[in-house]
Amino acid sequence: MNAPTLPPSLIENPRLDRWIRFEADRTVRIATGKVEIGQGVVTALGQIAADELDLPLDKVAVLSGDTTAGPDELYTSSSLSIQVSGSSVRLVCAEVRAKALDRAALRLNCNPADLTVVDGVFHQNGAPTGQDYWSVAAEIDLTQNVTGSAALKPASRYKIVGHSTPRRDLPAKVSGAAYVHDTLPAGVLHARTLRQPSRGAVLASLDESAIKRAAKGDVQIVREANFVAFVSPVESVAHAAAVAAQQHAVWKNAKRIAPEEQEAAWLKGQPADDRRLGAPEPTTPPKRLVQVTVSRPYVAHASMAPSCALAEYRDGHLTVHSHGQGMHLLRKNIAAAVKMPVEAITAKHLHGAGCYGHNGADDAALDAALIALKLPGKTIRLMWRREEEFGFEPVGPAMLVTLHVDLDDKGRPADWTTEIWSATHVQRPGSNSGFLLATEAFAEPPPELEPNDPAEARGGGGTRNAVPIYDVPAHRILHHLVLKPPVRTSALRGLGALPNVYAIETMLDELAARAGEDPLAYRLSILSEPRGRRLLELVAERANWTARGPAGTGKGMGLAVARYKNSAAYAAVVAEVTVQETVTVDRVWCVADAGLVINPDGARNQLEGGIVQAISWTLKEQVKLGEHGIVSLDWDSYPILRFSEVPEIHAELVDGAGHPALGVGECSVGPTAAAVGNAVAHALGVRINDMPLTRERIMAALLKS
Repeated sequence: MNAPTLPPSLIENPRLDRWIRFEADRTVRIATGKVEIGQGVVTALGQIAADELDLPLDKVAVLSGDTTAGPDELYTSSSLSIQVSGSSVRLVCAEVRAKALDRAALRLNCNPADLTVVDGVFHQNGAPTGQDYWSVAAEIDLTQNVTGSAALKPASRYKIVGHSTPRRDLPAKVSGAAYVHDTLPAGVLHARTLRQPSRGAVLASLDESAIKRAAKGDVQIVREANFVAFVSPVESVAHAAAVAAQQHAVWKNAKRIAPEEQEAAWLKGQPADDRRLGAPEPTTPPKRLVQVTVSRPYVAHASMAPSCALAEYRDGHLTVHSHGQGMHLLRKNIAAAVKMPVEAITAKHLHGAGCYGHNGADDAALDAALIALKLPGKTIRLMWRREEEFGFEPVGPAMLVTLHVDLDDKGRPADWTTEIWSATHVQRPGSNSGFLLATEAFAEPPPELEPNDPAEARGGGGTRNAVPIYDVPAHRILHHLVLKPPVRTSALRGLGALPNVYAIETMLDELAARAGEDPLAYRLSILSEPRGRRLLELVAERANWTARGPAGTGKGMGLAVARYKNSAAYAAVVAEVTVQETVTVDRVWCVADAGLVINPDGARNQLEGGIVQAISWTLKEQVKLGEHGIVSLDWDSYPILRFSEVPEIHAELVDGAGHPALGVGECSVGPTAAAVGNAVAHALGVRINDMPLTRERIMAALLKS
C-alpha cells in the first residue's frame, strides 16, 4: 500500500507536538503557522480540531503565529489556510485521537473499537469509563511524526464543522484589545522613521537640532547609514520629529520617475523575462481573430491602520510582535538582516487592521528591531505614518492583458492566447525576489535580485487565472515579467486573478455580442465543467437574469464566473449598476462552491469582503506617481469605496460537502470586477477596458461612441 500523501505543512512540520498539546486546565492547544488577517481561520481551525477530537469547541484553544511553539507554515496567503493548515490539523487530531483510544483500551483491557469519545471522555457501551484524553495524555508520544494513516471522521458525523460559529477574534477587536497598535507595555518607547526615498539614495545632511526643536519634547535620534528613526516616551513627539525631518533632510541620488510610468500601458516594451506556457503556437494564421486589451493600475493595500510592530532586545534575545503574515519567515528574514542567529529571535503574531497581501508589516518589524538593538532593554513600538504606509509599502502591480482569440465558424473560441505584461507579484522577503525595506538603507545594502513570480504550481502570479474555465481547444500564455517597474510591487489579494478574469469575461461578452447571443447562454454553450455551470445557472436565477433590459439605458447587468487559481473555490457573480456621471453598483448576487465549508457565516463574510474590495478596485483605486515616488498619500488622493456606496449583496454557498474544503478568501474578487465591468458596458452601450472605471473614463468612452 502506498503511503498517504501529506499536506505540505505536515511534510515540513511532521512532529505531532508542534501541532497539539493537552493542557493542565483540561483544554487542548492546537498550534498553526497561519495567522488571522480577518478571514476567520483561527475559529475555523478550532472547529476542525474540536470535531475530529470529539471535544466541545470551548475546550480547544488555537495558538497562531508563534515561532517558539507553533509549526512553520510559511505565509498566510493564496487562500490556503483551510486547504493546507486545516487538512493538517484534521490529520494530526485524527492520529492523536486514535493513539489516545489505544492507550485507554490498554487500561480498560478492551478493543479500541469498543470505545467512543463524548466531549473528550471515553465511553464503553454508552457509559463513561473514567478515562479521558487528559488521563492518558502523558502516555502518548507526541514527539513522533504524523503518519496520516488514522481514519478521519466522515462528514456525516460532523457536529461543529459546517455550522456558523462566532469568530473568536472579534470580541477583543471590538474592545480594542487585539491589535498590535493598541498594545502598550509599561515603559514603551514610541518610534517613527525617516524613509530613504529610493534604493541608492544617500542622506547627505540631517539637521538634528532643527528636528528636535520642532518635536518640542524628549526625542532620541537613532541612525544607521541612511536609516533614521525618532524615539520618544511620548508618541506625538516622535511623530512630530518624523514630520519635521522631511524638511530638514537632504538626499542625493534619489530615483526619478517619468509621468508615463504610472500607466499600465508603459509596461509594454519594457525589458522583461518572457515566458511561454501552454499549447504550442498554431501552425495556420487566424481566420476570425478577436482581440481585447484590459488594464489595471498600481493598487495600494490601503490598510485601515498603518503598519506597526513591537520589539525588545533583552539579554541577547530579540522578541518581535508583528501583524505580518508569516512569523517564521519574518524571524529568519530579520535574523539575516541584523546578522543574528535565528534561535536568538522570537516572532509572535498580533492582529493588524486590514490587509490581504504583502503590505508594510514585515518592513515595520525590521524597523522596530533595528531600534531595539540600539536601545537594549527597552520595548519599542514603531508605527508608520499614514503617508509612509501609502508611499513605501509594496503595491499591487499594474497589469496589461491582451487576449487574442480565433473563432470557429460557429463563433466559438478555437484558439486562445493570453498575453500579459506585469511586474512581479512576490517581493516578500525570503522569496529570493525581495528584501525588508530598511536593509536598502544600510551602508552595505544587499545586492539587487532578479525578480521572479510565483510558480504555476502555486497558482502563478501575473498568470493567475489566465487559463479560462471554458472549453477552449488550445490555450497558451505569453507572460512578460517586467524587470524594473517604477515602484516596489508584491502580493495583493488575488495577485493577477482580477485583471485576468476581467479580460476573459470581457471577451466572453464581446463574443456573445458578435454571435448575437445572450451572454449567459453563450457561456453555457462552451462550459462543460459541472460545478461552474451549476453556479452560472444558479446566480442567473437568483438575479432574475431573464429580465435583463436592453443596452444603453444607463441601467446595466453583467455576469462572470471563475475558479480561483483554477484549483480553489468557484464563484459566479451578477452585478446590477446604474451609470450616470459615475457608476453606482446597486446589487450584487454571488453563488460560490467552496467544497466542504467549515464555518458558513465566516465563508460568506469572505465572499462579501471580496465583493466590496473588488468594486472599490474596479471603480476607484489607483496609485498615483510623481517625480520622486508615490504621491497618493492619504484617503483624499487615494479614494476607496465608502460605506454609503456598498451595494445590496446576496452571497450564497452551495452544498459542497461531497468535496474537500477549498480556499474561499479570494474567489469572489475576479468575478465581481468582471461582472461590474460587463454591467457598465451594458448600461452605457460602450465598453471601458481600463480600470478604474472613473467619471473621466466614462465621459471619454461616451464621447468616442
